[in-house]
Amino acid sequence: MSKPNYLTRSLSTFVPLALASSQVLAGGFALSEQSASGMGTAFAGRSSSALDASTVFSNPAGMSYLGEQVSGGMALISASSDISNASSNLNGSNDGDMVPLTAIPFGYYVKPLDENWHFGIGVYAPFGLATEYENNYQGRAFADQSDFTVVSIQPTLSYKLNEQWSFGAGISANYAEGTLSSSVNPLPALFNDSEYKVTGNDWGYGYNLGVMFQAAESTRLGLSYKSKVDYRLEGDAKNTALTSQGGFVGIQPGKYAGSLDLTTPESLDFSVTHQFDSRWTGYAGSTWTRWSRFKEVVIESPNNASPLFTEVSEAENWHDTVSHAIGLSYQLTPLWVLRSGLAFDPTPTNNTDRSPRIPSGDRYVFAVGAGYSPTENLTLDLAYIYLQEEEISVDNSELGKGYYQADYTNSAHSVAAQATWRF
Repeated sequence: MSKPNYLTRSLSTFVPLALASSQVLAGGFALSEQSASGMGTAFAGRSSSALDASTVFSNPAGMSYLGEQVSGGMALISASSDISNASSNLNGSNDGDMVPLTAIPFGYYVKPLDENWHFGIGVYAPFGLATEYENNYQGRAFADQSDFTVVSIQPTLSYKLNEQWSFGAGISANYAEGTLSSSVNPLPALFNDSEYKVTGNDWGYGYNLGVMFQAAESTRLGLSYKSKVDYRLEGDAKNTALTSQGGFVGIQPGKYAGSLDLTTPESLDFSVTHQFDSRWTGYAGSTWTRWSRFKEVVIESPNNASPLFTEVSEAENWHDTVSHAIGLSYQLTPLWVLRSGLAFDPTPTNNTDRSPRIPSGDRYVFAVGAGYSPTENLTLDLAYIYLQEEEISVDNSELGKGYYQADYTNSAHSVAAQATWRF
């Protein structure tokens, strides 16, 4: 494999930064904020509850339990990172708090076609993040700034076979877009700080499958599967500031082509919803995600500044994870329902390859929520989540970049609001 030049090295930061989110409320770079009603129980029972039209995302088979309705809302995420015990060959600061306040909208519509068939459509964000370290971040040779978003449009059908079994399937069209602004100093003795901006986008297509089984009047089981989605991000890398010193020839300012292949992972969720009595309902679930697909990032730059270097590979070596959640809801009055939940979400990263681009540890999630139905047609849902990660360490060194060591403690607050209207 060819050795990377500094342009392709900057491109190699694009995907890890864009996809390595320690600040979202699902493992790896996945997002869970697709429903305020589900968020109130830490998303326990997401594939078995069918609370509202957001089941288009969580389990399309759940549409069989709904009448015509529309649900929509937004979640806000405020995350923080405390960086301590940092050391590097570069001077700089370690402020942390590199994630800006982030808004995640979502919307769904469900309509019965007859007694057995339902149609639904959803628009939501299954993956994404925004990361912005300060300009003089001490680990800037390994990570700096990134924005990445996947927006999905999913038309869906469900079929109710009988009073016990329901099935659903949907096809998703997914638009991925990313932008990286990178400030690095690969060889301080030879170069001034350099700055890059990398952009790329692509459409990818996948599918969702689901089944629900009404085991008893008070107990429902759900199983849902979301497929992998393949992308080929085509974009530009713009070098704006790199200069050479001491007669060493650096990469000239300009714009160069770059591309990468990326696959977002498949997942399988199993959930149980059980109504204990007229007031109390319990939820439980586990989600397997095939993060082991994210072994490495390979960047191709056939038209970069130097014809000698056209490819760079960066190891990630993520592993599959299984997350777990439990929750309760309490029907306080005919108008009000209260919710709470706990979840554990292990990190897919490992101690050897973890970097400032992926400063992620195991996550513990605490959730509360409420639903208010002032009329038979309208329900308003609110939810709040607090997420705390275990403290983790990064210890990176690479020829041409130097080294960076630090301890990270990450946490996040998220609130969501949603309205559901039944026709």
